[in-house]
Amino acid sequence: MSDSKNHADHLGRPVVVVTGVGVVSSLGKGKEENWKKLTSGISGIHAINRFKTDDLRTKIAGTVDFMELDTPMSAPALSFALAQSAGSEALGEAGLGNGEFPGPLFLAAPPVEMEWQHKMSVDGEINSDQQGYPRMLEAARARPHHDLHQLIQFNRTADLLSEEFGTRGLPISLSTACASGATAIQLGVEAIRRGETDAALCIGTDGSVTIEALIRFSLLSALSTQNDNPIKAAKPFSKDRDGFVMAEGAGALVLESLASAEKRGAEVLAVVKGAGEKADHFHRTRSSPDGAPVIAAMRCSLEDAGLGIDDIDYVNAHGTSTPENDRMEYNSLHEVFGDRIHQIPVSSNKSMIGHTLTAAGAIEAVFSVLTLRNGVVPPTINYDTPDPDIPLDVVPEKARAQKVRTVLSNSFGFGGQNACLVFADGIG
Repeated sequence: MSDSKNHADHLGRPVVVVTGVGVVSSLGKGKEENWKKLTSGISGIHAINRFKTDDLRTKIAGTVDFMELDTPMSAPALSFALAQSAGSEALGEAGLGNGEFPGPLFLAAPPVEMEWQHKMSVDGEINSDQQGYPRMLEAARARPHHDLHQLIQFNRTADLLSEEFGTRGLPISLSTACASGATAIQLGVEAIRRGETDAALCIGTDGSVTIEALIRFSLLSALSTQNDNPIKAAKPFSKDRDGFVMAEGAGALVLESLASAEKRGAEVLAVVKGAGEKADHFHRTRSSPDGAPVIAAMRCSLEDAGLGIDDIDYVNAHGTSTPENDRMEYNSLHEVFGDRIHQIPVSSNKSMIGHTLTAAGAIEAVFSVLTLRNGVVPPTINYDTPDPDIPLDVVPEKARAQKVRTVLSNSFGFGGQNACLVFADGIG
């Protein structure tokens, strides 16, 4: 697959390759089940049964309900279980699942805070004339809450995963909204390029479909309210799109320098050719309407990869299914690729798995690698009413057999946090 003597890229940096991937989503557990369903156009979005939704505007999600947990259901516990599953699968494929991983962990995880049930539990521990937060603070001072403290520590998930997988050094936890998963991969790539490590384990996870999260996104008018037919609710790039569908999942990639992979005799699944990021300060949740930061992120990733617009064979779109984001992404793609964008397949797996938020960039990176490996482009389903203002080849409804050499994977997050990755099927 590669020239074993070419261990440096066009800028003289170590070539970074992928030697293992793992994934869990609403479609199922493991890359085999996910890939089969994804390329068959099957949706994992369904009515929420984890909690009552009677008074919620949105009653659907891509929840992962088949994970068995040793602790009561909570967002941090589920995020850990998802990351553990995806990470184990990736390490197994890479041949590094012996509990002694030769590099650091970079974990993209959702922001952690006390959930309502925990707040009410603490609040009910004390008789007091205080109301609201003062009452909870008084209860918290009354006795230590070690288990709760650990539950809401942001780096707790990374610490547990680091212990289990035997990663080296202090694990890094990060949360850059919907770009988090891609950012974790970028940090791993840069660490290898700088010569700080020969390998990195990069995971994005999110198990935070809760009542609070649904209410908050609903207040932003970000979620789809098409509850009657859940599998049809997520419809990226369609004219009748009305918002994203919140979902859960995890994606994991084992990254190595090419020299390290060859020394171990590991199979190279793909090459991480480039990574680009660009932030903006336009709004706390909205992206800049002119797409300038997104355009810059895509161009930076291509420049970092040493590639031009004619070298990209497929775009794994951010494609959230919100009116504003999809239009902005198309305009930005057209600015970068010109009219050639109309000939490049651009599809969104969020039409099937929903939007996994902090995990999205990592899950989509896994799907990008599988696209390269299998020569099949996943479809965009629910494309019943094309938007004439977004004339993209979205690979509607059915997967397409096609030789793909390079993939641009886009991840754009709230607060103007944008990251793009370029994957390729060979060294050069």
